[in-house]
Amino acid sequence: MSDIENLNELRMIKREKLENFVKEGKDPFKIEKYEVTHKSKFIKDNYEEMEGKAVSCAGRIMSKRGQGKVGFYDLQDSEGRIQVFAKKDLLGEDEYNTLKTHDIGDIIGVKGEIFKTKMGEVSIRATEVVLLSKSLQILPEKYHGLKDPDLRYRQRYVDLIVNPEVKDTFIKRSIIIKALREYLDSRGFLEVDTPTLNTIAGGASAKPFITHHNTLDIDMYLRIANELYLKRLIVGGFDGVYEIGKMFRNEGMSIKHNPEYTAMEVYKAYVDYEYMMELTENVVAYMCEKANGTTKINYQGTELDLTPPWRRASMHDLVKEKTGIDFYALNSDEEAKMVAKEKLHLEVEKHWTTGHVVNLAFEEFCEEDLVEPTFVMHHPVEVSPLAKRNPDDPRITNRFEAFINTWEIANAFSELNDPIDQKGRFEAQLKEREAGDDEAQMMDLDFVNALEVGLPPTGGLGIGVDRVIMLLTDSASIRDVILFPTMKPVEE
Repeated sequence: MSDIENLNELRMIKREKLENFVKEGKDPFKIEKYEVTHKSKFIKDNYEEMEGKAVSCAGRIMSKRGQGKVGFYDLQDSEGRIQVFAKKDLLGEDEYNTLKTHDIGDIIGVKGEIFKTKMGEVSIRATEVVLLSKSLQILPEKYHGLKDPDLRYRQRYVDLIVNPEVKDTFIKRSIIIKALREYLDSRGFLEVDTPTLNTIAGGASAKPFITHHNTLDIDMYLRIANELYLKRLIVGGFDGVYEIGKMFRNEGMSIKHNPEYTAMEVYKAYVDYEYMMELTENVVAYMCEKANGTTKINYQGTELDLTPPWRRASMHDLVKEKTGIDFYALNSDEEAKMVAKEKLHLEVEKHWTTGHVVNLAFEEFCEEDLVEPTFVMHHPVEVSPLAKRNPDDPRITNRFEAFINTWEIANAFSELNDPIDQKGRFEAQLKEREAGDDEAQMMDLDFVNALEVGLPPTGGLGIGVDRVIMLLTDSASIRDVILFPTMKPVEE
């Protein structure tokens, strides 16, 4: 008999058991509630206090053993496992025999008193067992668990049942996001909600998901960023706002990229990118401390110290140091492109300027060195359409990206608040779209209008929440920190 045939036979047996329960008037799916007085962890952590006390617990059968007049069952609830000691003399013959027919995966309610077995195992001496839900599927074998990554992500509900460390990761995820909120709330920032469905895909250079609104008969976009809406709120008079939410980018997938991901963006009036650097290093350290009790972590074998202050370096200096080429000292954009092609073997676009070349050289040669937390500053204006120019060098912006473990985890800048310059940047982006760059930004005239109303000097920051959680939970893939990552459908 093949494995599939064997599984099908086991499932058929489970269905037959359910049919018998229904015929006997014991349909578990008609039960609506069950009183739970205690959880497994509390009972085991407080045994001296709980010994001899009556409890009512509920959970899933994860293993069963024993025969004759005594049986042992491992009951798993939301906090852990506890052993159920079942004895025919105590339960009664009918209830005991019914219990013996229950399968691994079934959900039961148990009443009884707390004691320790001769082996020292904290257990529930059962006086009543009720079947609350019949599992009609086969859980993975307990010693090997669910190991296939593809199946784990598709059937996260099974993954959470059989791999306890997975649940721990998502509990820690909740702690990390809560810490992020705590840090910002305690400093006077207001949490807000902005639209997920946009008429213009703005605030970032990325390819959007496109949908259609039937009533308005217009194409709309799932947001790629919430930046432009949040800055409108600063125009409207809020001093500091933030939003934690889903973003959507119709781009490639990797261990660091999921089309739907969680980001946090924060904006504050009357501060600059230097303020946002301090905010970034301190909030990440705060999240790490809350999640792990320290600001030092080991990520996949690499020791990382997230304690502020972090290293600061300019993009141009890093490129010059790594390649030996000072692109801004060259005579023209054409010379910069020629040097990039001939000396660095980079593929450059015809319409590019020196700033584009510097940015590409950084990505190709410098990012791989940024293991310890580092702020890379002063990006070229060509790739920073929403950032304020550096007053001492208009070719660069007062912008930074934060890198840890060679990954970009944050992007921030002193916000461009000059409406004339902003409109010119949008127009330059439109030319890049016309040249074939479908990730270049769109014109947003209403945002330009908002800037004309008046945006005060403002600092802004965006953090890739999922990537930070990967680091703080030592997770190898972004799919390990997203409960239901994007997956290609498969035939049943």
